[in-house]
Amino acid sequence: MLGIKLKLAAISFVIGGLVMATVMASKWSLGSSKGTTRMMSLGTAKFMVPRKGESKVLLNDPSVLKNWGLMGTGGQSDIRADAAWAITTGNRQVIAAIVDTGVDTTHPDLANNVWVNPGEIGIDEQGRDKKTNNIDDDKNGYTDDVNGWDFVNNKAIIIDNHGHGTHIAGIIGAVGGNGIGLSGVCPKISLMALKYYDPTSKGNDNLKNTVRAIRYAVKMGAQIINYSGGGTEPDDDEFDAIKFARDNGVLFVAAAGNERSNSDVAPYYPADYSLDNIISVTAINAVAQVLPSSNYGVRSVHIAAPGENIYSTLPNGQFGQMTGTSQATAFVSGVAALILSHNNEFNYVQVKRQIMSTADEMTELRGKTATSGKLNSYAALAIQPNVAMTGINSVGNVNNSIGVISSAREQGDNGPNAGMLTDLVQALRASTKLSQQQPPPEPTRKGAGEKSRL
Repeated sequence: MLGIKLKLAAISFVIGGLVMATVMASKWSLGSSKGTTRMMSLGTAKFMVPRKGESKVLLNDPSVLKNWGLMGTGGQSDIRADAAWAITTGNRQVIAAIVDTGVDTTHPDLANNVWVNPGEIGIDEQGRDKKTNNIDDDKNGYTDDVNGWDFVNNKAIIIDNHGHGTHIAGIIGAVGGNGIGLSGVCPKISLMALKYYDPTSKGNDNLKNTVRAIRYAVKMGAQIINYSGGGTEPDDDEFDAIKFARDNGVLFVAAAGNERSNSDVAPYYPADYSLDNIISVTAINAVAQVLPSSNYGVRSVHIAAPGENIYSTLPNGQFGQMTGTSQATAFVSGVAALILSHNNEFNYVQVKRQIMSTADEMTELRGKTATSGKLNSYAALAIQPNVAMTGINSVGNVNNSIGVISSAREQGDNGPNAGMLTDLVQALRASTKLSQQQPPPEPTRKGAGEKSRL
């Protein structure tokens, strides 16, 4: 029997810059007969820090500055998205699957970035629109799956009855530069909507739906899977599905969890499976502190990203704020998409290393993540393997490079490369020869008392 525990957290819906209403949203823990749980933590508060400073690409979306995680703290805790967008704003050939509560695919700030299944569009032999002809035109086992699939109700129409999935979709890839709302981390992307949980559905087997959704995403060509949920018990089928993604070159970005615990001691799944295509993400606030609710671990959690009071899309054309490792995970998925847009030949190993090796090392994060680092989208794009920049090659002598860069910064370099130098100092400390890829180790299942992390 499926067990459901329900807790409540407040969410403020913001329309036109005003808090219009505060409603109660659920924080749920779902369990199967094996005791496997799946949890997402939601909540919000009002927050915004406008960004000032260096000239970057600022898209014309009127509320883009309301998401402080993009560019709202002068680089202290945000990911420097405006600098990253000067390099690339993404590519709709990159597909990110969002395994969540569904996505409002008609949201005006998401619709143009929603993935479209090429096998379910056009006109069939009978002159009917393939989108609605009630035929599995591409013979993938799903009828009229134009934008993804609802695994809860086993249908193509995907409705987000909660809001969590739509919020995650907006962080990853709300349409940028359209003069509406805000922009996602990757303003141009294809968002595949895969629904595994619905709070209004009885008897929902969310773990089984998770496994089906992961396998669908891989089969239909997603390069990134975002999973902003999890639980404290491992599951063989889930492990096998993520290994299937790994074997097909798919990066799996997972929330570290909101259990207020050290995942090195008390693992959280799927983030803590010993599979090298997983990136585990914890959440920080605007002063780079890990949230009290967020899991952490120097062996189990890879990186930190903004996760408190994050402004993004909500169903029915609305916008609002939520908090948790769910939101932080979406930032990392968005940066992974930017990296693939800029380096379409990269495999998941290279994307993961690029994200981790270019993280901003911070004293606040020591003892909290494997990198002691915060996500930096600009560094992840600007620091390229085998590409020399300002006379320094990222695969050259790392220690000497750090000395040269630090010296330039200490001398007050205010030239056009000053910002890049600041990023390079931290990034090169952890950088390795990214171009020398080694075959990933064969994954093994790890029980709750065992821990393995790259």
